[in-house]
Amino acid sequence: MTTDPKTPVLNTGSHDLPVSAALDAFMGTQWAPTPLSASHRVAGYDVMPARRARLAAAYPGERLIVPAGQLKVRTNDCDHRFRPHSAYAWLTGLTGEDQVGHVLVVEPSGEPVLYLRPRSPRGGGSPYGSEFYRDRRYGEFWVGRRADLDEAAQLTGIRTAHLDDLDKLLTGPQPATRVLAGADPALDAATGRPSAADADRDSALATTLGELRLVKDAWEIEQLQLSVDHTVAGFADVVRALPAALRHARGERWLEGAFNQRARAEGNGTGYETIVASGAHACVLHWIRNDGPLDPSKLLLLDAGVETDTLYTADITRTLPLGGTFSPVQRQVYELVLAAQDAGIATLRPGASFRDFHRAAMRVIAEGLADWGVLRISAEEALQEDSGLFRRYTLCSTGHMLGLDVHDCAKARAETYLDGVLEEGQVLTVEPGLYLQPDDETLPLELRGLGVRVEDDLVITADGARLMSGALPRTVAGIEEWMGTLLG
Repeated sequence: MTTDPKTPVLNTGSHDLPVSAALDAFMGTQWAPTPLSASHRVAGYDVMPARRARLAAAYPGERLIVPAGQLKVRTNDCDHRFRPHSAYAWLTGLTGEDQVGHVLVVEPSGEPVLYLRPRSPRGGGSPYGSEFYRDRRYGEFWVGRRADLDEAAQLTGIRTAHLDDLDKLLTGPQPATRVLAGADPALDAATGRPSAADADRDSALATTLGELRLVKDAWEIEQLQLSVDHTVAGFADVVRALPAALRHARGERWLEGAFNQRARAEGNGTGYETIVASGAHACVLHWIRNDGPLDPSKLLLLDAGVETDTLYTADITRTLPLGGTFSPVQRQVYELVLAAQDAGIATLRPGASFRDFHRAAMRVIAEGLADWGVLRISAEEALQEDSGLFRRYTLCSTGHMLGLDVHDCAKARAETYLDGVLEEGQVLTVEPGLYLQPDDETLPLELRGLGVRVEDDLVITADGARLMSGALPRTVAGIEEWMGTLLG
């Protein structure tokens, strides 16, 4: 489809060996055809057209540009593992590392066109003829097979064009255009982003893409349940790894490795950096250093989620006794957090305010802190907006939407999300916690350094909510029995 291809710049390293003309000619010959299976399609193929149609209908007569994104350098000539932008994956079903630089364009007519870097030919006089074996970033011998244009069209059901043709599309008079800006620096430059003239329009596109994903379809819920099920298995792997981890100087990392092995074996990897926080580390909300030792007298806060190959992620937290049983004070804190979670879950139903579950959970937390004598004022006073003193010990909100992103639909407007009402098909977390800092002099000594969070994933149903992560024990007795069974 390319009539005037660019002369490609090969991504080679300074330490790559030189290539002679004879070797280059030899490399371009005698390769057997290796087409993709004629029946191969992206997962969710049948649900994608309706998504693209809904997006086009939101902006009739406009061009909408949604990039997959670009590689990011980790160090020197090594890139981070690539994951396509969630909006691109949601619209195309394409989720692989081969999607670097690809762009979905929805034309003013509503027709989608996928601009991609197709599999490079092997020799034959093409300007891309040596890419397959010389290019470290895109060469097939370096990073694996890409689809050609026809194969990509069959995979997705979308008309395809060479990525080189995108420059021509963006040259000359343009229709009204919105870009999902910030994901692809090269595309931003080609479309003149950031631009004050386009900022509001582009922001509205990002908002729409977030809001279209608020309610999950049946296929998405299946994918999320799959990610939850794999995550539950990963938590069991962590418990089984405890004996070895307790002997290791950096036991947190040993356990991180145990969970992450499950995530890579069953899916794309983890949906976010795994939090393995033992002892007082559990008081650090996003502890991802995971470099501490394990003490069997302490608690372990494990917050982790497997991301499926379709890029949907679970997000589950359990707080476990490293010695297998909770001490009396650990049980006291854990059961208050669990009661708060139960109160939050009880509010979930279509039509309920999104914030209701947070308010219900925080009331339980405040009342518990007041009963313990930690709060020097009543729970009612602490819960007032001009006070909020209970938040010293809990800080963050009690949950969020879940989907392709662990904090899904973050660009949605407050009135449709945080200040909106719940709808059947939404998937969210409920995750109250208490983080009793080790140096907090408002606390009695026995409470200092305890961090407890209990987090589960739920889908809103017609008459309430279904606990997707119910296979993982939540109660003190259930956790102790489960751990005992796994540890023999």
